[in-house]
Amino acid sequence: MILNYINWNPDPEIVNIFGFSLRYYSLFFVSGLILSMYILGLIFKRENLPSENLDKLIMYGMIGMVVGMRLGHCLFYEPSYYLSNPLEIFLPVTFSPDGGIEFIGYQGLASHGGVLGLLIALYLYSRKTKHSMIDTIDLIAVVAALASGFIRLGNFMNSEIIGMPTSKSWGVVFERVDSIPRHPAQLYEAISYFVIFTIMMILYKKRRDRLKNGFFFGLLLALLFSARFIIEFVKENQVGFEDGMTLNMGQLLSIPYIVVGVGFMIYGLRRTKRRRLQKVSYEKP
Repeated sequence: MILNYINWNPDPEIVNIFGFSLRYYSLFFVSGLILSMYILGLIFKRENLPSENLDKLIMYGMIGMVVGMRLGHCLFYEPSYYLSNPLEIFLPVTFSPDGGIEFIGYQGLASHGGVLGLLIALYLYSRKTKHSMIDTIDLIAVVAALASGFIRLGNFMNSEIIGMPTSKSWGVVFERVDSIPRHPAQLYEAISYFVIFTIMMILYKKRRDRLKNGFFFGLLLALLFSARFIIEFVKENQVGFEDGMTLNMGQLLSIPYIVVGVGFMIYGLRRTKRRRLQKVSYEKP
């Protein structure tokens, strides 16, 4: 029996207690971060790094990533609105024309801005702890795609960042949007990110001695933003000004990350090889 589309209409809000709303997006977002931090803690133990450094890294990293993701969405995708309503950039509410306030959560987050924010935070962390920044970003890169996958599951529960219309049997009708079967682009991205996470973990466990000096960071950028670039072809544009563009904003912002990622991979391989040769030369009698 061929599946004739999937009708999707969950309430994004799990429960509302005294005006406080718990949403699926928030649940997935926090769950992804907690799981990623737990695995990162295991990696820190394997690398024999101080546990207090992990606490600092989590604090710096979370603040930098969330602020970067939020600013990235507001400034890359809806600059005119948020520059006219600057308080809504930082507060999880919207102000109606009649003076009312509605709690809506942080519904706009951009991964491109999140990477920039995270890098700035890691620079500050590196200066604080004297832990090499390039080594730090390598370790975070191993687990970063896992959290990204959970975020896309949250987008799916919100019926947002939807795909273009499709006649495929796995098409999803997002009833909160319209009655048209569409590509479940959020699930495409989530699956891609979980696959990337699996690749990163396998390489870390089996090839850590040969893959250092920014290689993992470069591989993450190259894989994650390549997946993002490709999947954008079946996603609806997020804002109106993208409709007349050959490549949308998400794709244009992905290209520099892919190029930088490939550069870091080459640099990491060459630098690690050079250090190994120097070590062998030094150890020879």
